[in-house]
Amino acid sequence: MIKKPKMVLIDVDGTLVDSVPDLAFCVDEMMKQLDMPTHGEAKVRNWVGNGVERLTRRALIGQLDGEPDDALFAKAYPIFLDLYAENTSKRSVLYPGVAEGLDYLQGAGFQLGCVTNKAAQFTIPLLKDLGVFDRFAIVVAGDTLAEKKPHPMPLLHAAEFFGVSAAESLMLGDSVSDVKAARAAGFQIICMSYGYNHGVDIRDANPDAVIDSMAELPGLLEKAA
Repeated sequence: MIKKPKMVLIDVDGTLVDSVPDLAFCVDEMMKQLDMPTHGEAKVRNWVGNGVERLTRRALIGQLDGEPDDALFAKAYPIFLDLYAENTSKRSVLYPGVAEGLDYLQGAGFQLGCVTNKAAQFTIPLLKDLGVFDRFAIVVAGDTLAEKKPHPMPLLHAAEFFGVSAAESLMLGDSVSDVKAARAAGFQIICMSYGYNHGVDIRDANPDAVIDSMAELPGLLEKAA
């Protein structure tokens, strides 16, 4: 049973934004520049969720786990970063229900923050381009602090910013990384069913609730004690 929070923190990729079309474009353009086979969007969709460095490494070896050659990575990563700087939001879209969910959260007076593992140089332009940056009083990106999710530090940093306790805090995410971070911080966690969790059903991670759209938040939180 969800308890009504004072603060809601929301993840970006796989929760607010379907960023895979841009990420997949950049992966495949990078592979072309390296004279290596491209992967396509379906494969890339299973690799995202741990930041662009990890995504680059996965693309180079064509699988979720393992490490590429150091020299190859050193050559590839700057290529990817240049591509993604130019293609942060050209193909990315807000998921259906996000605008309605944010309207409800703001209208109901919840404190809103954004916590993502995406670097600030990509996060800020993406949120601005998609028209949601101003919804959040704080944005904690992957390089804002010394640690990122699944470490609890970014979540606790935001709670401190708003002056709320962990017991009054809720994380809205899509991956096992979000669940682990929330549990470690003592937050409640609601997950989206549609996000990026490496092809594994997020229900297996036992979040407090799973919803198919942020438009379902009013029904969930209005019933909360």
